Amino acid sequence: MKKKIVIIGGSHGIGLESVKLLAKDHEVIVLARTSENLDSLDCQYLEFDVLKNDISELDLPEEIHGLVYCPGSINLKPFKMLRPEAFKDEMEINFFSLVKVVQGLLPKLSKAEQASLVFFSTVAVRVGMPYHTSVAAAKGAIEGFAKALAAEYAPAFRVNVIAPSLTDTRLAEKLLSNEGKRKRAEERHPLQRVGEAADIANLVTFLLSEKSSWMTGQVLGMDGGLSAINPN
Repeated sequence: MKKKIVIIGGSHGIGLESVKLLAKDHEVIVLARTSENLDSLDCQYLEFDVLKNDISELDLPEEIHGLVYCPGSINLKPFKMLRPEAFKDEMEINFFSLVKVVQGLLPKLSKAEQASLVFFSTVAVRVGMPYHTSVAAAKGAIEGFAKALAAEYAPAFRVNVIAPSLTDTRLAEKLLSNEGKRKRAEERHPLQRVGEAADIANLVTFLLSEKSSWMTGQVLGMDGGLSAINPN
């Protein structure tokens, strides 16, 4: 049976790579602001902005087996330069919009046999990093929400979180904009490279598959070893 999988923000980066992998075997519905990069892929596209639209108004399948929420932000500034509005903006796209999406899809997720939900955090929640106060706060909220949601809805559906380190996507362009920046970023990771979108997408497909059917409430570091080891 082909699973029906909804990917929020699937036209770029990790979401797009996930679509490429999942569309081979499943019915994938991409909800994003643009259909850019999706024309050659076997998926359904619906225009959707998490900050403006209500997901319950979309024509989606009555039964959804998987949900991947990709929207996020990278706003790295010294704390003293951040106004409270910056924290609100981070929370809105990363956390509050996620909550609205899950609540809107809850009836459809509950109809599936143990649907799988995949959210995204950041290595900066586990490892304190300067200039990450706003994004770490928002992603930390996701981790707590995911664990509580997993507990409340087990065994009806599973909820897991991926916590990447710096990954080469459009969001990280400014952080990898020249060879010097890239080299310094690579050297911070024990595996001596930054992540690729495909690295994370491989984990997404695993978490949506039956191979991870005994896994829920987990925060999985996909970070080149940054959060776990110090080889020096």
